[in-house]
Amino acid sequence: MLWMLFLPNASLFLLLLPCFPAQDGGGKEQSTDVISAWEGESISITCPMNRAEYQLGMYLRVIRQNVHVIYCSKENSSHINPDFANRTECSKEGENFRITLHRLQESDSEIYVCIEVLKMKQIYKKTIIVLVKAKSNRPLEQSPLHANPEQGQSVNITCELKSSHEEKFYLFRTHVKPGTVLSVSNLSRSEVSPAFGNRLEYSREGNRIVVILHKLQKKDSDNYICAQEVKGSPLLSARGTMVLVKDAEVEQACEKSSWDLYALLMVVAVLLCALVCCALYRVDVKKYFQRKKPNEVYEDMSYNSRRSTLVRTNTYSRGE
Repeated sequence: MLWMLFLPNASLFLLLLPCFPAQDGGGKEQSTDVISAWEGESISITCPMNRAEYQLGMYLRVIRQNVHVIYCSKENSSHINPDFANRTECSKEGENFRITLHRLQESDSEIYVCIEVLKMKQIYKKTIIVLVKAKSNRPLEQSPLHANPEQGQSVNITCELKSSHEEKFYLFRTHVKPGTVLSVSNLSRSEVSPAFGNRLEYSREGNRIVVILHKLQKKDSDNYICAQEVKGSPLLSARGTMVLVKDAEVEQACEKSSWDLYALLMVVAVLLCALVCCALYRVDVKKYFQRKKPNEVYEDMSYNSRRSTLVRTNTYSRGE
């Protein structure tokens, strides 16, 4: 179904990376977003700031390349990396910074992090996974395109990798509840989202990885995208698999409603037939009486005719 490809097309997420150490030694948990977009589109990243009296600004940095994309100062000034010039802007929204990347390129698929700059230190605030899907080619192959299982059933997602020497493999959710479902390192160490717990299993044969999601629930409906992290290149991602879990109770209710509707339509049809028959019967009766009425008029006219004849006779006789 075409409508399943867009879905709204559209945030809740788990940690993608174990933990980024804050320079102040703090152990605060970060939030992580997953953003999926097409080449040429724009995306916005919101970087939170919570220490208004100490804050100086915010960095957006590419983690794997250790490169700053932009620095947004508290005074509404910014410094942009030349590689992102003319397509990156920053604005302040309350205590947060909103960074917008325009005219996305496939090379923008990366792991970004927001770094809050205070007077004496820097604090990692938030991790953002950006997946830019190319329109011309498919970096990774993934199947099926969509699946429509019932609650309690399973779905298999197959990902064809480009290289067997990747640093990491990921399976993301990108629309309803963006987050990391599975991450597997080159040492075969895996991390599974608590939302799936013991409901996920995966296997690998060469460049092919098969992920099986078991005991699916309605809340598991989402777009699932395979991504591959290769050294020296941006994150490679597939088009994704749209999983829409059927609601058995809703289907039963819809089926019952359909039968109720059919029954109601049958009753209405019977009543309409009865009404039509009654109307036709009344028309026939009316026509029957209309046929009798001319005869009665004819008899009356005959009687009046005879009476007028008698009257003339009497009048004539008086004249004699």
